[in-house]
Parts: sequence; structure tokens; C-alpha cells
Amino acid sequence: MADSSTRSELPRISDDDMLEMNKELERMIEDVESMSAHLTWMAYDMVALRTSPELGVSMQKLKEAYLKCRAAVCGDPDQESQIDKSAETAVTTLSQM
Repeated sequence: MADSSTRSELPRISDDDMLEMNKELERMIEDVESMSAHLTWMAYDMVALRTSPELGVSMQKLKEAYLKCRAAVCGDPDQESQIDKSAETAVTTLSQM
């Protein structure tokens, strides 16, 4: 008898509410999957950098080359000189590690 009274007290959920909850749950699952993928790549990058320190220097040089190229294409000479100065500092710092 206690079961029948408990069942009648539960609120009814409409189909629209159920669909909305399903959409929200699906969105949350996708967000968690995305976070998981990002964490996996972060861990991979960390392992790669720890096993090969030269990789960090190479990545920094690649970034600097990209920024120089972008500054040249966009026509910002001030940005090129700033990149050159920061590149020298970054390479010196990374090579001292």
C-alpha cells in the first residue's frame, strides 16, 4: 500500500521537459568528452616536452617564424622588431634550461 501512495506523489514530467533534459544531458556529455580530449592532448604534450626538451625550443622557433611571417604579410614593421627582441630572449631562456 505504501508503494501506491508514493507513486501518486511523484510529479509528472511533460514530454517537453523530458526532451529539454535530454538535450541538456547530451550537451553536458559532449562538454565532458571535449574536456577529456583536451586533457589527453595536454598530457601527451607534457610527456613529449619532458622526454625531448629540444621540442620546446623548436616549437618556440616555429611560433616566432609564424609571427614574423604574419607581421610581414599584415605589414606591421613595429611588430616584427618586437618579435625579434622577444624571440632572442625566449631562445636564450629555453637554451639555458
